[in-house]
Amino acid sequence: MTSSPVSPSTWAANGVCMLSMLVWAMGLPAAGLLLDTVPPLPLTAARMVLASACLLPLWWLQEGGAALRHAPWIKGIRVGGCTIGLGAFLLVVGQGMTDAVTVAIISASMPVVGIAIEVLLDGRQLSRGLVVGVALSLVGGVMALDGGDKQFALGVGALMCFASVLVYTLGSRLTVTSFPDLSPLGRTTVTLTGAAVVTTLAACAAALAGAAPPQWGALGWRELGALAIFAIGGLAISQVLWIRSVGHLGIALASLHINATPFYVMLILFALGGAWNWTQAAAALVVGVGVVIAQGVFTKASAERAEEAPEA
Repeated sequence: MTSSPVSPSTWAANGVCMLSMLVWAMGLPAAGLLLDTVPPLPLTAARMVLASACLLPLWWLQEGGAALRHAPWIKGIRVGGCTIGLGAFLLVVGQGMTDAVTVAIISASMPVVGIAIEVLLDGRQLSRGLVVGVALSLVGGVMALDGGDKQFALGVGALMCFASVLVYTLGSRLTVTSFPDLSPLGRTTVTLTGAAVVTTLAACAAALAGAAPPQWGALGWRELGALAIFAIGGLAISQVLWIRSVGHLGIALASLHINATPFYVMLILFALGGAWNWTQAAAALVVGVGVVIAQGVFTKASAERAEEAPEA
């Protein structure tokens, strides 16, 4: 009897990663709304603080106070502040200087960045299936934009978005590798709390130096709701799911899923009364096929069928 081409846990990890991207996509429209009234640095700090404030009690309830007391908080501040917090800040800056289309295009580079990191740091060998899978993922990401009439905003904003992808991808890997004894919830909480500490200190320093403050008079319940979606859904929940999937799949394979994000945004808008976009639906299918090929499902299945075939 032969084993399944891909274990149930791997299928589950892919499902968790898809859910992570879906939840993360919910935060993108919220970010666009908030950038009208809140500068990038205080917005990033508020997002990190709210996300960590939600995860800390959840971690305490699930694993007890000892887990929090013995957690490597100093390392969490270094990893979280220098990667997750910085990446989130750069993404907000980049979106503010460009638009959501540019963010989506640049985010499509994450699989390439993830593979480069694993090749350089882990000695990963490139397989034909992985290369084909990444190529299909990139094609699906471009298809999902459905933006032939839209402009790709080049310049500093695009560079900020790419720097965000690079730093965040590296931070996701470090979140998994630097805290091997912590659960996915613990890893996420430690790094997001570290990011909250660093970004809050940076926001306070910027305010003392005379940086523009939020437009307090323009903030209402709608903005608070957008912040809750952006921080709790688009960061706290999605990051826990993301780190869990990265821990199983690796950063290269997990990052393939990000190119289906425009499809998830379309699903959200469709649920709210928007139009269905068949191009984005087809793009999501292409991304899905790319994910399957990159993980060797077709290759393994063919090899097992060959082994099971009777000899002539």
